[in-house]
Amino acid sequence: MTNEGTAEPTADEQNNQPAEGTKEPENLTPEARVERAEREASDFRDKWMRAAADYQNLKRRSEQERQDLARFANAALIINILPILDDMERALSTLDAKLAGLTWVEGIYHIYRKFKQALESAGVSEIETDGADFDPNLHEAVQYSEGYEGKVISVVQKGYKLGDRVIRPSMVVVGKGDQSDQPTEFPPSEEQGEQPTDQVED
Repeated sequence: MTNEGTAEPTADEQNNQPAEGTKEPENLTPEARVERAEREASDFRDKWMRAAADYQNLKRRSEQERQDLARFANAALIINILPILDDMERALSTLDAKLAGLTWVEGIYHIYRKFKQALESAGVSEIETDGADFDPNLHEAVQYSEGYEGKVISVVQKGYKLGDRVIRPSMVVVGKGDQSDQPTEFPPSEEQGEQPTDQVED
């Protein structure tokens, strides 16, 4: 039951009332109101800048992930193709010199060069091993032999990288060190005999 003489607030009056739990500061001077507005504007600006920075970071990460996915999407296919490249190189290295200059031999060389160019354009590069120190991140030791310790002596199978990622390590023979690496000291010759240390008196 509504008491007579008490009018219900209109919709406009309700919208103009402060939200529940908040109170409008009383008796604010114009300078204080300006200062409060500046603080609120600065706070909103800082939040906007943080949100913009987060968005840029997310955009960069997404672009990097997209590039990595595109680069390594065909990694498995390239790994399966590399044995074909190995077979071609072995066949060409054992080709009789008498066959050089024949049309079909030149054709095979041309196919081999185009094959390597296609792999290079896809980001595939050969791992350098000539005179290199053994690196377990790049090489796989299949045998140890006499030679400079820790040095790659020979390559059993070439290794390759796709971009900066190793897709097949090089199979190498690694030096284990031997006495020939150390300087050899020879004993004095017995034929020389002992040299006199005292002078002969006249």
